[in-house]
Amino acid sequence: MNSLQIAEAADHAAIAELDKLVIVKSTIYTSGERDPREPQPPQDTRGRLHLMGHDPRLSRMPDRPTLFDFFRHRFGSAAHMLQSARLAQKNGVSEKIVLACLLHDIATSGFIRADHGYWAAQLVEPYVDEEVSFAIRYHQVLRFYPDESVGYSYPESYIRLFGADFKPEPYLDRAYQYCRNHKWYMSARLLTVNDLYAFDPNVHIELEEFTDVVGRHFRQPEEGLGFDQSPSAHMWRTINWPTRYL
Repeated sequence: MNSLQIAEAADHAAIAELDKLVIVKSTIYTSGERDPREPQPPQDTRGRLHLMGHDPRLSRMPDRPTLFDFFRHRFGSAAHMLQSARLAQKNGVSEKIVLACLLHDIATSGFIRADHGYWAAQLVEPYVDEEVSFAIRYHQVLRFYPDESVGYSYPESYIRLFGADFKPEPYLDRAYQYCRNHKWYMSARLLTVNDLYAFDPNVHIELEEFTDVVGRHFRQPEEGLGFDQSPSAHMWRTINWPTRYL
């Protein structure tokens, strides 16, 4: 078989496998597009099994996935995070903040957009220093609050995205005041300073550039992310198997 025939055979096999499965989207993935209070459209499940593992439409993850495996197989474009991390390095911040820049938007890239800083911090909390997860969590908040002492202004892109009259919700005001008085305020603030809002699409950075930083500051579980019984293992499994029925 030539390469085209091999590819076509693989496509046919994948289609045949899908025909044997019932794949159901979780409510949060469709809420807004449909009323979550209403039942999901029925599927013909006769002679088919509900998916309880790998989704054949997705790239297969290793049995013991690493952080980089999630970047390669489950996260969307990482260009923004990679450029932010490189900028942080050039600006001479600590490796912990470089790591925070590298990870700060993983929730947006592979999980949930709303409150993405909180979700990303929760994902990595068992594996990084507390200062790193704090910076990731509170960059979500500090983005809306300028600090001229470090040259951080309210992003012009937010005016375009949310309108000139947008005001952060009260819970963000409270979180800002808490963070502003915290010993790691500047760690979170430095993340926002290096968080590029207009990254260059023509700059290509390899993930491997940060192998040493990740190796020194991210505690990769031997069992693989999602299989180590950590408080966030279930979240990594959900990203790995996003359409698993239960």
